Parts: sequence; structure tokens; C-alpha cells
Amino acid sequence: MRFEVVVRTDEDGYYVATVPELPGCHTQAKSLDDLMNRIKEAISLYLETEGGSTAGSFVGVQVVEVETA
Repeated sequence: MRFEVVVRTDEDGYYVATVPELPGCHTQAKSLDDLMNRIKEAISLYLETEGGSTAGSFVGVQVVEVETA
């Protein structure tokens, strides 16, 4: 199975990976290599515990600008 993974950095410099199709499926690591290994493990565990069900299909990421006061 293939899943899209969103990768970002947090305020502490960690890489954070989230799988939009699998609610609650995320992990973090100091390096991208470690992150990819960890997210693969997280996906496998998610599919084991959830019986292979997914929430839906990932559509994309949009950027929204909001002015603040």
C-alpha cells in the first residue's frame, strides 16, 4: 500500500511525519532517514490495530494566508 506522508519540522528542530489518510498516525525523529523508518513502522502498526481500514483519500495541501491583528 502507498500513503502520502506530510513532513514538517517542529520548534525543537525535529522532523514530524503525519499520514493524512490515517488519523492519529504520526511520528517524529531528528533525521529524515530515521523519520522514514519510523513512519513506515507507525503505518504498519496502525493497519494492524485498525484492521487495515483507512479514513479516506488524501487530496492535497493548501496554503492559506490569514492577516492577524
